[in-house]
Amino acid sequence: MSLREALKNATRQDTDTTIMTVVSVDRNNGTCVCNDGELEHTDVRLSAIIDDKKQKMYVIPAVGSTVLVTPIEEDYALQFVSAVSEVSEFYVCIEQVVFDLDKNGFLLKKENETLRSLMLDLLSAIQAMKFTTNMGPTIALINKPEFIAIENRFKSFLKAD
Repeated sequence: MSLREALKNATRQDTDTTIMTVVSVDRNNGTCVCNDGELEHTDVRLSAIIDDKKQKMYVIPAVGSTVLVTPIEEDYALQFVSAVSEVSEFYVCIEQVVFDLDKNGFLLKKENETLRSLMLDLLSAIQAMKFTTNMGPTIALINKPEFIAIENRFKSFLKAD
């Protein structure tokens, strides 16, 4: 036996990663229920580490999709999703900043402010602009329909909180 084979055998785990199907997802608790074709596995973690900290990153699999489930420290009671075939949501929280991406768009939030609310407030302020000219104040924004169209595009692009 070569040194390379000996090292490979020494580091090999006795536990295997299993292909499973996602039955349901509990995004709030960071877990899902998966089925391996014979048994349902409850409380499969979406991340290897789940704790009380607010800082998290989840790649949330779609219900019905295929995932790879791996035991933590060879303990089949502690398993996590190590790879997903179909993502339904990507969620990252770092302190007061949240990035959440799904089929409805994305949310970028810092503390109580979102990119969507900032953009909509900016477009509302632009639409309400009035200027003083030599002939007096302007009455209405001439290209207001263009700004309304842009506002609607932002509403469909960015998710509400």
